[in-house]
Amino acid sequence: MDIVNFTPGSAALGGVLIGLSAAILWLSLGRLAGVSNVVGQVFHTSGPEMSWRLCFIAGLLTAGAGAATLYPELIAFESQAGYGQLIVAGLLVGFGTRLGSGCTSGHGICGISRLSPRSIVATLCFVGVGMATVAAWNAMGAL
Repeated sequence: MDIVNFTPGSAALGGVLIGLSAAILWLSLGRLAGVSNVVGQVFHTSGPEMSWRLCFIAGLLTAGAGAATLYPELIAFESQAGYGQLIVAGLLVGFGTRLGSGCTSGHGICGISRLSPRSIVATLCFVGVGMATVAAWNAMGAL
């Protein structure tokens, strides 16, 4: 088992920041921080509803770009997949979020914190399928 990338401190800090941002969005606007829903509905709304969604997306992009600029060694990423594989993967994720009525942020963070049975089941499915996929890839020697 490779534990080189085991970083519990930064993982805990990231979790706290994600939870805090979800709580702030809920307390200030009464909205859940389900990223797939925020992005998916951005062009189907107008006025203040569209504005907060655009600000949310801009914040995600700005934070990512800022982290990559300030700490490039922490954000280093190399993909062995080609653009075609990445596009197919993105489309499958989009299909999955539609099929599951939400994404890991909506169900896993916001839904579980509200003790939503649907979100608990959805998150167990996300995690279970992810574990099974990694196990299958490891068994085939692909990872």
